[in-house]
Amino acid sequence: MPESPFLYYITSRAAFFGDESTRRHRLLNKIAEAASQGIDYIQIREKDMPTPELESLAHEAVQILRGQELATGKRQPATALLINSRTDIALATQAAGVHLPANDVSPEDVRTAWKRREGKSGAGTPTREISPRDLLIAVSCHSPQEVTQAAANQATFAVFAPVFEKRDAPGSIPTGLASLRQACRAKIPVLALGGVTLENAQSCLQAGAAGIAGIRLFQENDIATIVRQLRA
Repeated sequence: MPESPFLYYITSRAAFFGDESTRRHRLLNKIAEAASQGIDYIQIREKDMPTPELESLAHEAVQILRGQELATGKRQPATALLINSRTDIALATQAAGVHLPANDVSPEDVRTAWKRREGKSGAGTPTREISPRDLLIAVSCHSPQEVTQAAANQATFAVFAPVFEKRDAPGSIPTGLASLRQACRAKIPVLALGGVTLENAQSCLQAGAAGIAGIRLFQENDIATIVRQLRA
């Protein structure tokens, strides 16, 4: 079991009450809260958001993380921002990487696209701060075989789900701890997702998970409390 598990907050502004402007504001506040508490990764997963609005949101999130960097005096933000699926937006906003859904493009293709775009940066264009080699690529996986494939395709880490039955999807078939344990034998870190709570998170870590990912776990709770208990 890892001494300090990776923690991965996945956003969902739809879970907040209010109009679009209010939900966006609350989401950015939650991102700032997560960064202040040392969450390792944040994934912007607003799939329904139009491209201009998504890029604007990602840009604001990057600025929040850089503000945290300045406040702590560190050379790099402690929290890395990943964009769901949209490599183009990750590039445009200088996010730390992307999160690829299952059956999306290969991590190898993303690194190639990142390198190609980096090579096109000309005079007056900000230099990419993240090289293709350092680029973070998370991949959603639903079986141990998919995790093995993600590792072979040079993913940084895998998010394995759903480990438990999800509250918003009763009747869904969870993968279970035995399958998680098998997935964690792969050569990349595996984070557990899906129905994970403070009560069952330790069983995921004991099964070999390198960390915990979640939407509600972080978004509906005081993040300082969640971090303290998961890293106790």
